[in-house]
Amino acid sequence: MLDGIHSIIVWIVDLIYQPWCVPLLLIAGGLYFTIRMGFMQVRHFGGACKVIMEKPTQEGGISSFGALMVSTASRVGTGNIIGVSTAIILGGEGAIFWMWITAFIGGASAFVESTLAQIYKKKNADGTSYGGPAYYMRDVLNARWLGVIFSILVIFTYAVGYNMLAAYNLQSTFKVFSFYGSSTSAVIGIILTVLFGIIIFGGAKKIVKVTGVMVPIMGLLYVVVALVVLGLNAGNIPTMFGRIFNSAFDFQAIFGGFTGSCIMWGLKRGLYSNEAGMGSAPNAAATADVSHPVKQGLVQMLSVFIDTLLICTATAFMCLSTNVIPASFKAADGSAMAAEYVQTSLGETLGSFGPIFIATAMSLFAFTTLIGNYSYCEGCLKFILKREVGKVGITIFRACATLLIFVGAVASAGLVWDTADMAQGLMVLCNVPTILIIGGVAFKALKDYEKQNKAGKNPEFKAKDIGITKELDFWK
Repeated sequence: MLDGIHSIIVWIVDLIYQPWCVPLLLIAGGLYFTIRMGFMQVRHFGGACKVIMEKPTQEGGISSFGALMVSTASRVGTGNIIGVSTAIILGGEGAIFWMWITAFIGGASAFVESTLAQIYKKKNADGTSYGGPAYYMRDVLNARWLGVIFSILVIFTYAVGYNMLAAYNLQSTFKVFSFYGSSTSAVIGIILTVLFGIIIFGGAKKIVKVTGVMVPIMGLLYVVVALVVLGLNAGNIPTMFGRIFNSAFDFQAIFGGFTGSCIMWGLKRGLYSNEAGMGSAPNAAATADVSHPVKQGLVQMLSVFIDTLLICTATAFMCLSTNVIPASFKAADGSAMAAEYVQTSLGETLGSFGPIFIATAMSLFAFTTLIGNYSYCEGCLKFILKREVGKVGITIFRACATLLIFVGAVASAGLVWDTADMAQGLMVLCNVPTILIIGGVAFKALKDYEKQNKAGKNPEFKAKDIGITKELDFWK
């Protein structure tokens, strides 16, 4: 039965990742936003860094930094290690270059979707906010049905696809150790399931607190180790860059088999890692308490850069600066022995500390990914049902999400990877056309922000200033 389901998933993945579908939407959409807003990723990078440190406008509100940590907890995860190494093994070193391109233009898409989520966010009874793409699909396009479909896809992507994959990727990093046996994946799955259940049954506030502490620490430590590895392999750096760019622009190889090319693998794993354009991060962005929607759009743009241009690049450089050959980690069935590649690379430079460090980093990355992913799901369930979920209902939902962690840990690599690829692609097909249609609202908001900023003011947003006449919960 599982083989039959997997075959259907593979067929859908092959269909939606044809060049004219998901890749075209992501690249064309990101380029349009980048050009339309005058390369705002560059112009407003410094401003985005400043906004992160602003406090909420109301006491008890979630700060830009708090919302950033939730979205970054989802973005910065197992994809930054296993996803990157998979792309290198199966797509070649040039996949890293295309991941960079995806992240740069994706930053503009992330800005637009998160700014829209801020503008159309809804108010809780206690004055806090919530929202996301489902709400701007409903309120701007008058298409609640599309919002329902999107919400279902979010739950499927994060509670099923991404969380199962995170659990699998974590346990796979322990295969290099002598104690790994036939039951090890199940044991790790049980431990991860219990820890995950403890967190999500504690509520969203605890999610913010946990990720707020763990994400910066693990990200900083990871980058420091990457710099150490680069320093120890400094002589290989020129060759490393040569391999990346030669592979990235080998157009004969790329167009000879596009679905297996470095562009496609860079795009797939770049999307899995930074999620720009998928419509996931706007769910976190909508919870932030800021004086102007553009501020949170800038913060979410920065999250994409942190994820791909910093963390993913750290993984790539740790691997490619060594003398380990990535192609040797391609299995006979065409799959990638991704964890083994990263651990072998670090082991060559750092000895036995390398594999241990990766297993430790993966444990932290996977855990924060799991809770960051889940934080998107309950709000989507509320949107689907048009009401608050009852105590019994939410308990059952959380229990199912918790059980899926164990399922992912013991599932096959092909099934979990293909499920995640299918789910994220379907989200793109819902969200990117939507933000292309209504993105003009975000453009006007950016102009309003820039105008106030230029005048030396702390930008404050009023909906009527950009021509919004519809009654909103905020920004009156």
